[in-house]
Amino acid sequence: MKISTKGRYALRLMLDLAEHRGDGFIALKEIAQRQNISKKYLEQIIPMLNTPELLQTNRGFQGGYRLSQPPEYYTVGMILRLTEGSLAPVACLVQQPNTCERAENCPTLFIWEGLNKTITQYLDSITLQDIIDRQNESYSNNYII
Repeated sequence: MKISTKGRYALRLMLDLAEHRGDGFIALKEIAQRQNISKKYLEQIIPMLNTPELLQTNRGFQGGYRLSQPPEYYTVGMILRLTEGSLAPVACLVQQPNTCERAENCPTLFIWEGLNKTITQYLDSITLQDIIDRQNESYSNNYII
């Protein structure tokens, strides 16, 4: 499994919105500048994330985006599945139930199922708030004398 630039940038976009949630609606131009990502690329990513459960949108002069929920609602897995599709490590695990003709006799299926379970549990256990907290903790432990 390899996470594409689209998935990584979507996570950065959502994290930026979480970090600046007290600033109201945030223009993509601001996010693009802070994250060093082209605004045009963010414009391609935002439609995948722009659902009422995830984002609120405001058009016009003070327009932009903000999170619909608190940062602890959004998991890394949730965001990556929206941009990447399935996070399954092999094609036969994309559909549930598994429709692979070899599934019953596949000697390696348990490996891929275990890997898929581990990936899913790990990415679904990390929220945007967890990332912010870890980042803040790292900053607070960075003493300069």
